[in-house]
Amino acid sequence: MIDIKILRENPDRIRDSIQKRNLKFDLDQLIRIDEERLSKQKEREALQAIRNKTSKEIPMISDAQEREAKISEMKEVGEVIKSLEDALTATESEYNFLLASLPNFLDPTTAIGPDDSGNTVESTFGTPRTFDFPVKPHYEIGEARGWIDIEKWAEISGARFWYLKWELVLLQFAIMQYVMNEMVKKGFMPVIPPYLVREPAMFGTGFFPADRSQIYEVNPGEDDLFLIGTSEVPLTSYHSGEIIDLEKTVRYVGYSACFRREAGTYGKDMKGILRGHQFDKIEMVCFCKPEDSQKVHNEMVSLEESIWQSLGIPYQKVNICSGDLGNPAMKKYDLEAWMPAQDKFREVTSCSNVGSFQSRRLDIRYRKEDGNLDYVHTLNGTVIAFSRCLIALIENYQNEDMTVTIPEVLRPYMGGKDRI
Repeated sequence: MIDIKILRENPDRIRDSIQKRNLKFDLDQLIRIDEERLSKQKEREALQAIRNKTSKEIPMISDAQEREAKISEMKEVGEVIKSLEDALTATESEYNFLLASLPNFLDPTTAIGPDDSGNTVESTFGTPRTFDFPVKPHYEIGEARGWIDIEKWAEISGARFWYLKWELVLLQFAIMQYVMNEMVKKGFMPVIPPYLVREPAMFGTGFFPADRSQIYEVNPGEDDLFLIGTSEVPLTSYHSGEIIDLEKTVRYVGYSACFRREAGTYGKDMKGILRGHQFDKIEMVCFCKPEDSQKVHNEMVSLEESIWQSLGIPYQKVNICSGDLGNPAMKKYDLEAWMPAQDKFREVTSCSNVGSFQSRRLDIRYRKEDGNLDYVHTLNGTVIAFSRCLIALIENYQNEDMTVTIPEVLRPYMGGKDRI
């Protein structure tokens, strides 16, 4: 959520952000509703002041007829106030929805473009391997080796779910242990958060209202809980309503299952485990002072790069352009790993600087050196989305006999095995 003062004092700054993001949003409607809302509030407050003043005077009126006339007049004023409050309720609802739908401002270094065609590759790591045998996709190797059950997942849960088995499960646990150990060394507190959250957490992190269609709701009208699509939601919400100590940047790394409806992706990436309704992920979330957020963002991206470099997977670092950014992000970098069977790079991590967009919604603040309170900046980044990491490892490290070589950094967590 943005500062309402900016809407009133510099709406062109917001209009510029909307235009660069290629969004359809009627800012003039929001400005009109805000003015209407303020006008109604002032009218109500003026009438309330008259009623309060007159109510104190009525007991002191000696003339009975005059007193009754004043009482009758105040009843009419009360009805007008009630009518204004009813109108304000409707206006506030529309105002809050539109205000919550506004996107964040863009970082000056964000690439500008209408959609993903404007994303900019800033750097690359590694060279795609040249194979001397036909490359197989991960799902063929996984099915042949008994690692991925293709038939049972559709029978039990439907499309976009899967069973992982045998060595592939052990490989996922090895990745988890390795990555979590590396993140703890860098000062991140490991957390396993709840997978179900209430609506304020979804709204506070910016997933509602924009991405509501992607979220699974549990027992609507009873529990009113939502399955998380990323541990960013419970980790960022952890400090909601708090004034936190930012003498040092607060760093969390969470492991969780994630659930997404994948609405709008019908027919895309249906084979294998690239795109699913349920997957596991390691996510980092940081809270810092506004003046430190760009530096922290770069540090987080560097951590993602160091992990993927240690795994020996070729990738490219992409500056996500304005038209491809979600509403909360000011700036986002993706790492896209080389997938040999697809003969292209695919996204495996994202890292976003969200500024104060989430902290304003969640009311997370810190005390500055001058004693005044200000909103913290929040950042989030995927370190490992396990299904995509497994794909990258299987396809890049596959052998002709359909065994898979284990990267050296993972071997200590695989009992010393060099291949599976």
